[in-house]
Amino acid sequence: MEHVASPEEMRRVLGSFASGVVIVTGDDDGSPVGFTCQSFASVSLDPPLVLFCPAHTSLSWPRIRASGRFAVNVLADDQQHVSARFAVKGADKFAGLAWYATTWGPAIEGTLATVLCTVEDVHVAGDHDIVVGRVQQLVTHREDAPLLFFRGAFGLAPSRTEADTA
Repeated sequence: MEHVASPEEMRRVLGSFASGVVIVTGDDDGSPVGFTCQSFASVSLDPPLVLFCPAHTSLSWPRIRASGRFAVNVLADDQQHVSARFAVKGADKFAGLAWYATTWGPAIEGTLATVLCTVEDVHVAGDHDIVVGRVQQLVTHREDAPLLFFRGAFGLAPSRTEADTA
């Protein structure tokens, strides 16, 4: 009989793959909207395409999707507080945050980079959507370390060998 992975097992095992953290933002009839996302990746260089995968339970994604465009804000390792702010449902995530408007969505100040996109395609995949975006503009803001998420926490945990020798 085939073993079917539980959601807990999926989180535990796939959490071994370190991922960057981004904030996907958009404009909802003049109101900024956004959410924290770890499932962001490059898809194609020609044409320039990226993807991210919002949960069907997201309150922000339907509002962003309706506009047909979005901004991906790549967080730096000193922006864990920004990630936490955008992971909360229902709060005014932009209150007191430095950001500026773009045609595609809010760009958050202090990020490593901003990727400005139009929605190319959306595929339903289980309890998430796979959103393919066509890159319209790329902006690099600073050259620092990225915010990483690994095994359920921010940053990279020391390996067993490193921990044993400390």
